[in-house]
Amino acid sequence: MHELRLLVGEDQVEPTSEALEALDALSVSVEDADAHTAAEQALFGEPGMPPPKDGWQRSRVLALFPTAEAAQEAAVLLLAQDWFAGARVLGVAEVAEQDWVRLTQAQFAPVDITPDFWIVPTWHEPPSQARQVIRLDPGLAFGTGTHPTTRMCLRWIAAHAPVGPRVLDYGCGSGILAIGAAKHGAATVDAVDIDEAAVRATLDNAQANAVRLQAVGLPDRAQGRYDLVLANILATPLKVLAPLLCGHVAPGGHLVLAGILERQAQELQEAYAPWARLQVSDAEDGWILMTASL
Repeated sequence: MHELRLLVGEDQVEPTSEALEALDALSVSVEDADAHTAAEQALFGEPGMPPPKDGWQRSRVLALFPTAEAAQEAAVLLLAQDWFAGARVLGVAEVAEQDWVRLTQAQFAPVDITPDFWIVPTWHEPPSQARQVIRLDPGLAFGTGTHPTTRMCLRWIAAHAPVGPRVLDYGCGSGILAIGAAKHGAATVDAVDIDEAAVRATLDNAQANAVRLQAVGLPDRAQGRYDLVLANILATPLKVLAPLLCGHVAPGGHLVLAGILERQAQELQEAYAPWARLQVSDAEDGWILMTASL
């Protein structure tokens, strides 16, 4: 395989990427051409939110092609475009053949939630000290146990076992929290998400973990009140969902919210004040877990 390397301006990133995809590039990635220098530019905003721009002021675009000829032909075609004026072709370089599956798998090791509760990819053996295990491979849906928000939710579940008996995972992503709740005593677990890919991932992961979830689907599958409502999303949708989520919590039940930055604690408390008194129950790497008992 061969990599075509380009230097483009901010307004050229999107058309260049689209053109490379149309030219059958195997992959296209964009980097800050000034990374690790005094001119490095912070582009991305709040974690999980869309970037405010398509690229940096000086962006390096890397496109992978099966042959050097294909990469060079793509470069010639790009140079002929008016909108590519001012951009540069940095060159074409051969990319050494590697076991990409093995390299990808090597990035994901077992994750400890507590000393005896672990998230373990299917290509790893569970650690000897693991008494409770969720088998989960990286996929399209959010939630592999590596992000602080997911770990904090799972720690709360483990610390309050047995949970339930009726639990709702709202915004289930990979289904990891629903599976965790089922493995820690919940008799009935519903899992919902606005993303159909997340619904499919949740069903697949539940089956892989021999866990039966009661209702899995779009948000309208959440019905009635629950002893525990989990929502690991982001601060903005959590504020909008405040009345809905609190309305799903049974009297004496628990609400557990994540996807919140430390600086957002007060605005979440204010948003939920009419229904619940939120408090910070855990913190990790700038993220917090907020909980309430209704």
